[in-house]
Amino acid sequence: MSETWLLCMTAFAVAFAVTLLTTPMAKKLAYRFKAVDFPRSRGMNNEPVPRMGGLAIVLGFMCSIIVMSLFVEDFHTKKFVGFIVGAVIIVVVGMFDDIYELSAKFKLLVQIAVAVIVVFTGTKLDFIMWPMWQYLKPFSSIITVFWIVGLINAVNLIDGLDGLAAGVTTIASICLTILCALSGNTLAVVICATLAGSTLGFLPRNFAPAEVYMGDTGSTFLGYVLAVTSCIGVFKTYALLALLLSVLAMALPILDTTFAMIRRAVNHKPIMAPDRGHLHHRLVDSGLSSQQAVIVLYGLSSISCLIAVVIAIGDYRITLALLMILLVTILMIAVYGKRTDRKR
Repeated sequence: MSETWLLCMTAFAVAFAVTLLTTPMAKKLAYRFKAVDFPRSRGMNNEPVPRMGGLAIVLGFMCSIIVMSLFVEDFHTKKFVGFIVGAVIIVVVGMFDDIYELSAKFKLLVQIAVAVIVVFTGTKLDFIMWPMWQYLKPFSSIITVFWIVGLINAVNLIDGLDGLAAGVTTIASICLTILCALSGNTLAVVICATLAGSTLGFLPRNFAPAEVYMGDTGSTFLGYVLAVTSCIGVFKTYALLALLLSVLAMALPILDTTFAMIRRAVNHKPIMAPDRGHLHHRLVDSGLSSQQAVIVLYGLSSISCLIAVVIAIGDYRITLALLMILLVTILMIAVYGKRTDRKR
């Protein structure tokens, strides 16, 4: 266990340092290729901001992975090769989207193809192999594809405030690092620790007021890594708790996306149609500043992650207390938001 944590700290440190140092370079490249986010009705920025900064996150992640591959035997497997191939495709398409703004349908098709590559190389959600889930066994590949594509888009959709996606992903990846460490999966532990270092290294220049955005280059990559590592690590253990733990670790993007899909279906709008109904938009529209809204969402994400860790450890009294805090906080936000709307 001590060796695993040493690998974690090394992976985290390398990813953090490389991302921190290369973010200015990613910012310059974004300007050079005209990958710039100009002010718009749904946006929160009042000035043009380069949006291909996620390239620095990818560089930090990959450099750390290369170093770790010298020490972790599990990095030399077909499953890991599939993960890297999928990551490269996601990043390349993300870069083109930041520059040329690709169609949503094309991006969705690429995400499905990437998920199929991951499944084909051996990564699947094992929870459906439990006795009570036997009837779902033939659909394991399809469910895994939905999980990966869904989480890619979930993280992409919460990338609406300065520092939000990077901060929430840092919190979620630290949580997954702990969960995967408890399961004894070194590969997943190191990947999660690497992701945490990469996103935290990007945060200083991305937190409000942001001088660079991660763009689709970063957000889709983050969602992809979170999805695949949860399949590799968390879903391999904890039996019936696997799904609950993974959802709790990434509760904010998952729930926000779920509510967005329901909201758009009820309003008879396309599922992929953008709107200002996301939780971060509601917080800002209710009167909070961008920074305050992000901090509130960091808090909610942290509580849900703590609940996941406590459940995995087995202390249900603390779990209940944290769950009550989470529910009360969400209720307070909802009530405050309605009162503000009435005043307007």
